[in-house]
Parts: sequence; structure tokens; C-alpha cells
Amino acid sequence: MDISVKDLQEAISIRQQIDNLQRRLSSLLRGAPQRPTAPTAPTAPSATTAARRYFSPTTRAKLAAAARARWARKRGTGGAAPAKKKGQLTPAGRRKLSQLMKARWAARRKTGGKQKASSRKKGALTPAGRRRLSELMKARWAARRKAGSK
Repeated sequence: MDISVKDLQEAISIRQQIDNLQRRLSSLLRGAPQRPTAPTAPTAPSATTAARRYFSPTTRAKLAAAARARWARKRGTGGAAPAKKKGQLTPAGRRKLSQLMKARWAARRKTGGKQKASSRKKGALTPAGRRRLSELMKARWAARRKAGSK
């Protein structure tokens, strides 16, 4: 958005005229506070102007009742039924899991305990692989020595 200084000065001037007219209007109405009919967009949003929205007493009562109902539902005291907690096991589900685990343990005991782990660690070199790697490195070093001596 490209705004020139001239446009900004004109906007400030218009804003000052609006403020003066509002002051004159309120003095004509003997200082009776004016309730805004629609929310106005402030030129520079601040905490005081953004939070000062007018709600009628009935609207405030409705909002408060809705908030109290939400808190009651969350606490589980009165109002609607409390929300079911997610991710919890039911007693039937817990029993089923227990039976499955017992069957798995029994099958393991029947086969002779633990599964035999392979003697080789994952990622470890076999003796043949180590020998091959050693030969390749020796060949690479010999080539470097030969290239360095020339």
C-alpha cells in the first residue's frame, strides 16, 4: 500500500474534523453519551479501543450464560453430559488386551523363551567385508603416494 505524505496529512485533517463535529454534537445533546450503533474501525488499533465494544445487557447476559454452561460441561457439573475423555481404554478393551498379551506370552514360553538374536550387530562389518575394505584403502593410499611422488 503506497500512501503519500499529502494523503496522510489530508486523512489527519479529516479525522480532526470528525472529532470536532462529534464534540459539538455531544455538547448539543447536553453531554448525553452516544452509544455506537456499529463498530468503528480505529485508525490505530490499541487495547482500549479494540476492547470497548458495546453489548446490550441482554446480550451480555446471554454471553455469560453460555460461558457458565461451557464451564459446567467442562467440569462435569450439571448442564449437558460431560464429554467422554479421548484415548481411554474401556474395561472390556482392557480385558481383551490382557487376554491377547497372555496368549502371546504363553506362545513365547512354548517356543523356548526369547528369540535367538543374530550374533552379528546391525551395521557391523563381517570379517570378509573388513578384509575387502582394508584392501581398497591400501590401494587408495598406494595411488595417492604414487601421485604425490610424481
